[in-house]
Formats: sequence, C-alpha cells, structure tokens
Amino acid sequence: MEGTILEDMRYDAWFLIGRTRHLMLLARQKDLRPYEISPQQAHILDVLYDLGRKSTLAELAKETERGIAVVSTRLTRMERDGLVTKTRENRKSVLKKFDLTEKGVIAHENCAKKNSIKKIMSVLSEEELQQLILLMKRLSSEAEKY
Repeated sequence: MEGTILEDMRYDAWFLIGRTRHLMLLARQKDLRPYEISPQQAHILDVLYDLGRKSTLAELAKETERGIAVVSTRLTRMERDGLVTKTRENRKSVLKKFDLTEKGVIAHENCAKKNSIKKIMSVLSEEELQQLILLMKRLSSEAEKY
C-alpha cells in the first residue's frame, strides 16, 4: 500500500513541476509580449549578451541546451527581426558567428526585467529557494541519465 501512495506522490510532484513551468512560461510570455520577443528568443539574447562576443551556432546550442537545428531556426528569425547579425570569418569560411545588434542589446535590456519571474518566485523565502534549487538540481541530474 505504501508503495502505491509513494508512486502517486511522485507522479503528483512530476505533474506539479510541469504545470508550474507551464504557468510561469505563460507569465513570461505576457511580460515579453510588448517587445514581440518569445521566452526562447529572450534566452538566446541573454546567452549572447553574457558571452559578450560573437558566438558560433554550436556554442549557442550548448549554452541554451537545445539542438543546433532549433537554435538555427530561432537565430534565422532573430536575424530577420534585426536582433542578431550573422557573419563569417572570411568568404570561404563555413563557420558562422552570431552577435547582438544594437536593437538586440535594447531587446535584451527590456527582457532582463523578468517582472513575472521575480514576483512569482518572491513567495519563497531565501531558505525555501535554496532548497528548491538543490532539489531541482538533483532531479535534473537524474533526468540527464535518460
């Protein structure tokens, strides 16, 4: 009997993690809507800004923990929107590097406010937040094995 209750609790916890992520993502989308930036694009802007240099597609894929094809599609859209530039080292080079444009830097500054995330996370004390981070890292580490 106890095994069944524990299994139900694990499923409930998994469901709550997913639901919470979904609701927080919706709140983040609402924050970003005035800037016409998606949360995924905001993440790429953050990474490019934090790296502080031109970055390759492979570097960005690694830093965002997304596949190269996914990041490439987002960067193509962001280049079209004037947020990033794509350059080659020279004409013959296959290696492309990406960097923020002036518009991209402004977009990053607007996206960096993260009002909804701050407000939602503020319901946790510092100690609770530390515990949450520790627990989520443990779960993430275990999930990476699969």
